[in-house]
Amino acid sequence: MSRSWNARAELRRYRDAERGAARSDAATRIALCYPSPYRAAMSSLGYQTIYRRLNDAPGVAADRAVLPDDVAAWKAARQPLLTLEREAAVGDYPMLAFSVAYELELAGLIDCLELAGVPPLAADRDHRHPLVIAGGPLTFSNPVPLAPYCDLIVLGEADEVVLELVTLARDAGWRRDALLDALADRPGYYLPDRHGDDVPRIAAAGDACLPARSQIITPHAELSDMFLIEPARGCSRGCTYCVMRRSTNGGMRIVSPARVLAEIPDDATRVGLVGAAVTDHPQIREIVRGVVDAGRGVGISSLRADKLDDELVGLLAKGGYRTLTVAGDGASERMRRVIERSTKERHLLESAALASRHKLKTLKVYMMVGHPEETDDDIDELIRFTGELVAIHPRVAYGVAPLVAKRHTPLDGAPFAGVELVEARLARLRAGLKQYGGKAELRATSARWAWVEYMLSQGDRRAGLAVLDAHRAGGNFAAYKKAFRAHGAEPTGPRARVPSSLELIALKRRALATAVAGS
Repeated sequence: MSRSWNARAELRRYRDAERGAARSDAATRIALCYPSPYRAAMSSLGYQTIYRRLNDAPGVAADRAVLPDDVAAWKAARQPLLTLEREAAVGDYPMLAFSVAYELELAGLIDCLELAGVPPLAADRDHRHPLVIAGGPLTFSNPVPLAPYCDLIVLGEADEVVLELVTLARDAGWRRDALLDALADRPGYYLPDRHGDDVPRIAAAGDACLPARSQIITPHAELSDMFLIEPARGCSRGCTYCVMRRSTNGGMRIVSPARVLAEIPDDATRVGLVGAAVTDHPQIREIVRGVVDAGRGVGISSLRADKLDDELVGLLAKGGYRTLTVAGDGASERMRRVIERSTKERHLLESAALASRHKLKTLKVYMMVGHPEETDDDIDELIRFTGELVAIHPRVAYGVAPLVAKRHTPLDGAPFAGVELVEARLARLRAGLKQYGGKAELRATSARWAWVEYMLSQGDRRAGLAVLDAHRAGGNFAAYKKAFRAHGAEPTGPRARVPSSLELIALKRRALATAVAGS
């Protein structure tokens, strides 16, 4: 079996298990690319929504391409990146449209372009190469690091503008300059060569575009065999760290239960209710009841502890829940006030009680560490509070992530706490939880990669260019540190400040002392 054949077999394995993929003979075809593997791509409601909208339009089709599971094997086989629908070379399409969810996917975008035989940097491309555009959740925050790689970037909600974009590009003969001329005065487009680092306002889709929903159901997604639908878009809350705070297009937009339930296909056995604040929907219980009473499993992307009650958790248990996942975010009551998070200790305690009452195996609580105002006392309060949780529910799991300040939030420009300090706080928490005899566990994301994400979330084109060098140098943490330094990349947000060498020494000493005290 040749490696080339294996590459195609991987696509066929995925494609043969799908339900709902578009089959179109439209003459105008673009490659809709996702810079992470298939399992992540097909769990992205935004990616599936754009796929649906393009394939529903007359005369237009979108063929999917995703980052291979084994990039090295594809490169070794000299196999070009291929689309799922037609097994056609991605580099032969006139337009490559990428959906980018977060900063670290920039490396995957580079891999996809290189596999497609397309120079990653826009400056190295000419009329012989396809147009390269990007959109997706990252554009709500800071799309500037994407600029060196893209001819243009669609900002915000692309539900409506994506068809306009493809139509204008086709009418322009897929010529870059002609397309940029056509888009120069239109809202929702960032043209790096013409706008520089001044990003225009994001696009907002009309309510008629709601609800976004899956086109394809597959067992090979992270959300296996799950139909995704959006009961509400945006969020009315004001958490200071969140890009989606009080968003979008004037606040949270609600879809009626009847509309949500009517859009679920008959063959859907599991339904995922997706959005920034799903449990803030005033009729969420009616929606969940409609799903589970039809004999379907249910999942919700964002459970708010202050919105849970016996009825809702009972419905979730009936719909297949085994883990009740809520977010505390701040490590202490004080920190939750600082970040304007409405969750209180009493809400988390009630969540533990509800999980126990409905025989859910685990209570999972998302937390953040590394806020500029956080101290060791906040970590110690979380350790103490854990004792109250495990007294109610015998299995508590903390998912802890370092704070990464994002653009267009009140924390824009806030400094990263430092890898050493974050690791020391995690060590202190991990040591403190040992007293509970395995009833509480810590699952933490990497402080090092959080710093890389921070440098991109607060960076400009220099940070984006550094990714290419780092990726080609092996893509490890040391390569990123070296590349950021070589390009002079640094945080550029309104509150960003590079610490002095004396401050860095003091920070390292403090981190070491904290780690020793917590061990």
